[in-house]
Amino acid sequence: MRITTTDGVTLHVEDTGHGAPIVFVHEFAGDCRSYEPQVRYFARRYRCVTFNARGYPPSDVPASPEAYSQARARDDIRDVLDQLGIQGAHIVGISMGGFATLHFGLAYPHRAKSLVIAGVGYGAPADKRAQFAEECEVAARRFETLPAAEAAGSYGRGPTRVQYENKDPRGYAEFMAQLAEHDPKGAANTLRGVQKRRPSVFDLAEGMKALGVPSLIMTGDEDDPCLEASLFMKRCIPTSGLVVLPCTGHTLNLEEPAAFNAAVADFLAAVELGRWPRRDPRSLTGTILGTR
Repeated sequence: MRITTTDGVTLHVEDTGHGAPIVFVHEFAGDCRSYEPQVRYFARRYRCVTFNARGYPPSDVPASPEAYSQARARDDIRDVLDQLGIQGAHIVGISMGGFATLHFGLAYPHRAKSLVIAGVGYGAPADKRAQFAEECEVAARRFETLPAAEAAGSYGRGPTRVQYENKDPRGYAEFMAQLAEHDPKGAANTLRGVQKRRPSVFDLAEGMKALGVPSLIMTGDEDDPCLEASLFMKRCIPTSGLVVLPCTGHTLNLEEPAAFNAAVADFLAAVELGRWPRRDPRSLTGTILGTR
């Protein structure tokens, strides 16, 4: 199915199953196919919605980088909900999709039943901002100038992807083949318009402290760029829990699908039953043993 956003971009959307809706928002190196292990699992009990972000065919590929931004990625989630007639949904996002999920929760908390914010943190620390922007520009030029397989190979073999390759060579090969099918202009524009320019998680503290949406933060313990950001989000969002998957990199939903699905399923069940907690203020006194 296809929907049209409020700024006139057409997005490819897939809608599977029945029940409380879950919207899955993919990472830069993925697309809606990246959530196949989740859709097959959760569609037994939930309505699962996946979509290709702008720049990812068969969604439209706007020619200008100005059509891509963190705010637009956030609002594309809203537009998918509106076009499908969904007032509120559980939002699950990984990496680029995790950033969009967080921003969606901050901007439209009344539309989010819950948030799963996974693999978030690339380029967030102040001392990494310039490096991340430079690497985004280098990656964008590679997608524009190199053969698709070569550009995808360069991006997909980063230090937080080797864990997936080592554990599941067949799954990793499929991931890399799908990455090589991405549109070069869409990839470059996404890197320049969304990734390179997005605000740091560490600049969102006040908004996160006021966020009351049940949230599950997830990361792999070998996804180094996301570890500190995940701890920071846990400390800021009063309705959040943190899951760290052992010996796991960035592509955590594909690398460890059973563990990912189990953690998300338990979280969603608690939210649906009204049993997901808000942090007890007594745990925030600043003492170690509580003896003062």
